[in-house]
Amino acid sequence: MNPKVDKYLTDGCGRCPLGGTPDCKVNSWPEVLNELRRIVLECGLVEELKWGVPCYMFEGNNILLVSALKDYCVIGFFKGILLNDEHGMLTSPGPNSQAVRQFRFTDPKDVIKEEDIIKSYIYEAVEIEKAGLKVPFKKNPEPLPDELQDKLDADPVFRSAFESLTPGRQRGYILHFSQAKRSETRVARIEKWTEKILNGEGIHDAYRRGR
Repeated sequence: MNPKVDKYLTDGCGRCPLGGTPDCKVNSWPEVLNELRRIVLECGLVEELKWGVPCYMFEGNNILLVSALKDYCVIGFFKGILLNDEHGMLTSPGPNSQAVRQFRFTDPKDVIKEEDIIKSYIYEAVEIEKAGLKVPFKKNPEPLPDELQDKLDADPVFRSAFESLTPGRQRGYILHFSQAKRSETRVARIEKWTEKILNGEGIHDAYRRGR
């Protein structure tokens, strides 16, 4: 058990000002998060903290994330689209998510009830990684600026949030980031809007509220 994950379970991911306060999302689901953590560790994965959330790895490769959201907790499989999902339990984070698939839970009793099934999916995800299988990503109709692609590749939490946006919201961000002529400006714009993207908001949503 990684002490950094212990801290996450009390203080959250640190991506927003609510971290370490009673309003932090992790404080809504302590029992669910602890049960999910236990199950994943029993499957033999290595526990790290990446992108501010618990990440579980096999031989240096990312397999899944465990995290708290506003309405539920998730196990998010990086290559979930490749899982057979014979029990029909997996959910896409959003209509545009190409790779990640999630288990969603709000009750620790449900986690315990589905423990064997959860473990079977984790073991299958490990076998997919051992086999070196890749997700065939479709290209975005709008060309992505290199800086945005780098952010998507480096931060799967950000990728999941961005892919969960509607196509119109994605396009709005892509156009806004691409309009900057300098790479440094594009990076700064991406960082400026990261929190809004993580919250599922579009760039025009903020402007309509008078940002």
